[in-house]
Amino acid sequence: MLYNIKIFGIVQGVGFRPFIKNLADNFFISGTVANKGSYVEIFAQTDEFILKNFIDAIKKFPPPRSNILNIDVKQIFSEKIFTNFEIIDSQHEIGDIFISPDIGICDECARELFDKNNRRYLHPFINCTNCGPRLTILEKMPYDRERTSMKNFKMCKKCEEEYFSTISRRFDAQPICCNECGPKLKLRIKNEELRISDGEIIKKVRKIIFDGGIVAIKGIGGFHLACDATNFSAVERLRKLKNRPSKPFAVMFKNIFEVERECFLTENQKKFLESPAKPIILLEKKLNEIAENVAPGINKIGVILPYTPLHMLIFDFPDEIKNFPKKLVMTSGNLSGNPIEIDEKNLEKICEKILTHDRKILMRADDSVIEFIDDEPSMIRRSRGYAPLPIFLEKKSAEKLQKNGIISVTTKFDEKTFCNEKNKKILAIGSELKNTFALAKNNLIYASPYIGDIGNLQSAEVLKNSIEKMSELLEIIPEIVVCDKHPRYQTVKIAEEIAKSLQIPLVKIQHHYAHILSNLAENNYFGEVIGIAMDGTGYGDDGTIWGGEFFICDMKNYLRVGHIEKFLQAGGDKSSVESWRSAISMMKNKNLAYEIKISSEKNIFGQIFLLEKKINCVESTSCGRLFDAVSAILGICEKNSYEGESAMKLQAAAEKFTKKIEKISFMTTGEIFEKILEKVLNGEDKNYLAKFFHESLAEFLVVRCEEIKNSYGIKTVALSGGVFQNSLMTSLTVKKLNLRGFKVLLNKMIPANDGGLCIGQAAHLR
Repeated sequence: MLYNIKIFGIVQGVGFRPFIKNLADNFFISGTVANKGSYVEIFAQTDEFILKNFIDAIKKFPPPRSNILNIDVKQIFSEKIFTNFEIIDSQHEIGDIFISPDIGICDECARELFDKNNRRYLHPFINCTNCGPRLTILEKMPYDRERTSMKNFKMCKKCEEEYFSTISRRFDAQPICCNECGPKLKLRIKNEELRISDGEIIKKVRKIIFDGGIVAIKGIGGFHLACDATNFSAVERLRKLKNRPSKPFAVMFKNIFEVERECFLTENQKKFLESPAKPIILLEKKLNEIAENVAPGINKIGVILPYTPLHMLIFDFPDEIKNFPKKLVMTSGNLSGNPIEIDEKNLEKICEKILTHDRKILMRADDSVIEFIDDEPSMIRRSRGYAPLPIFLEKKSAEKLQKNGIISVTTKFDEKTFCNEKNKKILAIGSELKNTFALAKNNLIYASPYIGDIGNLQSAEVLKNSIEKMSELLEIIPEIVVCDKHPRYQTVKIAEEIAKSLQIPLVKIQHHYAHILSNLAENNYFGEVIGIAMDGTGYGDDGTIWGGEFFICDMKNYLRVGHIEKFLQAGGDKSSVESWRSAISMMKNKNLAYEIKISSEKNIFGQIFLLEKKINCVESTSCGRLFDAVSAILGICEKNSYEGESAMKLQAAAEKFTKKIEKISFMTTGEIFEKILEKVLNGEDKNYLAKFFHESLAEFLVVRCEEIKNSYGIKTVALSGGVFQNSLMTSLTVKKLNLRGFKVLLNKMIPANDGGLCIGQAAHLR
């Protein structure tokens, strides 16, 4: 009997076809296996009993980097007789597509890399079926060597033998190469390329770092800027090169042993740190071997392990250097405000020494970043290792919210052109900051790798080019474009341009509702929730600045039922950078600014004048600015040199206070601020007051939820927005909600910050 088997999921670029070939041979099954772009197709000639065991084995023992979502089996009638089982040429068919993210170096390749008897000894591009680049080298589907940037490197005879050998770990591994036939390293110093061997290049790079220098290093998805993380002077020079005064740098540790020496590490954090995705994990510092200016004023550090063979060789290479640093700053290589760079020529402006190679990066992918809250992951930046794995939405419908005679707000559209949106292919542009975009069809939402802040022409071009590239790879031509409501966002202008050029509808979704939608989409929750969206800035439906919002909502509708206390935000864009401005805005007695010595060098009189005359002012409910204001009056941070600096340092101060806080009484946000101001004037400890603020705000959120529950009968709360990246704030709020009987939904693998907005935007139209 002949059976047709279709396997859907992450089954490309993970050794699935060779796995099927070997398994079929073990079961004495004849037939073929082919990659069809959106699935793997098998024709299996066997009897029903063997087929069942074959399918069971596929489910139980798939390749380690694969992810099977569905297996469809049909018996077909054919007179064709197969004499053996073969991998046949890939063919392209339309359907749901699943692209494997890039995979960190596996243990087997890491062992071979340092094995003097292995022919890939010290090979900077060693890989196999279980590891190596995927998305970032992919030109088009299906995933075969001739459709990747490895097509420029002809396999040598030995690699070719491994590629076609069913007993090889590199059987059908598309990026396969060796020292003879693979990409070559290049070292550029002051715009000149040194023509020396790969080994000599690595030695020179190690010497530069050892001597306190800075090197740009080409990774899988873009360049990093690297230096010795224990060398204060080297780190300071790097800060000047990047124009990055105090934003924390990520640190790459040589191995997990060094991480455990330097940081507190749970088993769950260790699992993620060592996973094939190899993300950056935020860990609490234990020792002080790392230079203080790597993460100034913060008690956590972003930790990552080597995920390419080149990284491992830089840490450990047979040369004369015996005490090479075991911890390197490894920060995104880019000009300030731009996405991670993939072209070394654009880095020459800021770095004289560049370690690059001749394998092209076709899709940039910055490192993913994960915080842990109560030992559970909370994605901050979803990119390399995770994107573009899709989010799955179950197809359920939710009733419109009609509580107590109130009909909720929903997105408006033209019924004539937009009457069957569930079957439409969607492009969700995402937000202006921390941008990722999403493409959606059927019940799948594919979020892009992290792009960054869309604040200049280059970033906008990267966004547009990435949309074009992802659309081609996923075969999704948008039929609807979704974006934010902010009238001045560059991303909104791009959405308008795309909608106009494709002559398709454009839908605009309120920023904070999209935050809650991202939470609901990740949790596949289609019922009504109390949505709490807390962040820095978002354009409200009433034209004011929102950022501390309470909704009752579901996937299709929302009603704003509350917010933190309103205040005037004066000074335009400066008010989101200069925290002292928010502090003065929230003071009922503005002249107190002089008494507590806020910003003695700033124009306090000018700020008060703007507020009293309501010049350059906007009404705001931004919770992010509340954090800024408290941080300023406590003397912790008066100006944000990077987004969220005041809040991060406020959290760090709060976590230094380890004593139990007295019972917190309910106060409005205005009353919380006034109470802290009173305590500051009494000279109370700033760490205590930072903790008091977090506890009091959490209590405020929970009491408001109880009031909403009493009015609307909803007992499920969804938390989202950048404020809930704060692990202390989130933990306190969740514990208090649980004690009062609420079910709490959190963003975990989709960012609660603006990086998750595209998921929420797309989910609204599914």
